[in-house]
Amino acid sequence: MPPKPRQRDIPKIPGAVKFYRIAAYVTGVMLLLLIFEMVFKYTPLQLEMQLGGEGGFLVPKDSITTGFNLSTAILIAHGWLYVVYLFADFRLWSLMRWPFSRFLIIALGGVVPLLSFFVESRMTKLALREHTALVADAPNRPDQTTPKPQGASA
Repeated sequence: MPPKPRQRDIPKIPGAVKFYRIAAYVTGVMLLLLIFEMVFKYTPLQLEMQLGGEGGFLVPKDSITTGFNLSTAILIAHGWLYVVYLFADFRLWSLMRWPFSRFLIIALGGVVPLLSFFVESRMTKLALREHTALVADAPNRPDQTTPKPQGASA
């Protein structure tokens, strides 16, 4: 029987789910932007995206001199936001005490295009379903410590 979340962690689960959902959506959108950036840059188009420079939004690769290099910004932002996504993944996984394979599946959501949206939906439903069951089962949990009356001997 897999371990269940600790009693003290049950109230933290909804917040962890919300943080994970936000991180999953942001990472998924950034990954889609990264795919567009790579298509522009590494296909025969050979274009990069810039803001506020000469030549418009799409310019030939390695020719950005005056504008803000949006292509590089997307790369950097996705990298750091993926780290935040992994933290959200770890927090949810550790609170729920799921198997390590589930952590890896969630982590893949940030590197496989569109997968974060599907994984997020499934894991959110699973976590909230388990949380509801844990809240309903809380009075019957054997690991729940009940305070002893004053003066009672151990």
